[in-house]
Amino acid sequence: MSQKIEFTRRSALLAGGGAALLPLRPAFAAYPERAVTLSVSFPPGGATDILARILAPPLSEALGKPVVIENRGGAGANIGIGYVARAAGDGYTLLVTSSAFVVNPSLYRNPPYDPFRDFAPISTLGASPNVLAVRPNSGIASLQDLIAQAKASPDKFNYASPGIGTTPHLAGELLKLRAGFEMQHVPFSGAGPATQAALAGTTQVISAAQGSVMAQLRSGELRAIVQTGATRAADLPDVPTQEELGIKDANSETFLALFAPAATPAPIVELLAREVVKVLQRPDVQERYRQAGAPVVGGGPEELRARVAREVPIWREVIQVSKISVQ
Repeated sequence: MSQKIEFTRRSALLAGGGAALLPLRPAFAAYPERAVTLSVSFPPGGATDILARILAPPLSEALGKPVVIENRGGAGANIGIGYVARAAGDGYTLLVTSSAFVVNPSLYRNPPYDPFRDFAPISTLGASPNVLAVRPNSGIASLQDLIAQAKASPDKFNYASPGIGTTPHLAGELLKLRAGFEMQHVPFSGAGPATQAALAGTTQVISAAQGSVMAQLRSGELRAIVQTGATRAADLPDVPTQEELGIKDANSETFLALFAPAATPAPIVELLAREVVKVLQRPDVQERYRQAGAPVVGGGPEELRARVAREVPIWREVIQVSKISVQ
């Protein structure tokens, strides 16, 4: 009798477990069954858009379905990020965004998303260190020289950035905070205008993502005095990191990453992560990302989750201490 009862109990558990799994099967068993949309949180032509368009064709080949790009720029990336945060968690609408993802929750009063609750990380795509650069005839020989001159004449120096709340802007503020010197921030409406201001001498210094000023660094129109990555950049092997110069806890990158809405089933996230990482390991993709100024990272969900957990509080500190806000 007891064996019969035990058998019946086990059968009920198995049946119940099977019933619990059945509704999920149609959601991902044949995924994808139609086109997948990469929703880019910036207008066409920027680094985020370029990296998404490099990723889309080989990812389409891997998935066996079209991968299309949809640009939803505006409000410092909040429009696009908020749109995907509210999208169905079915794996057909994914977010390609930048470091704005970890900055905006502290920069804006009412951001339309929570970076921890509303998204499932898939993978970092590429990342570029920020650089501080000067004109060769600026009279600034090194970062140590800039800091010494700025401390001696606190009102003398200013620096250009692509805009308020961008990671190059925050990298400049973080450097000032850690090194204890003053330098006035001059925001522009993008990396192009900021670069022109530095070239024209309107500002003495520019803080920018490496990729956005690489042409000027190669031509010698600008000279990098420090870069903000954890290690020296392959394309700038002679430019020291902040850590090498004794400035601790100031590492930063402008990164581009892929996310899914939080409700996306884990098997779909795992499939996407696996295929995206494979695509990013292709030499042709790596070369195109390098040329775009954002070398491949491709660490998968755990690397991206750790990056978000690390950077949200770092930028919150910088924004609060520096009293940065956008209207």
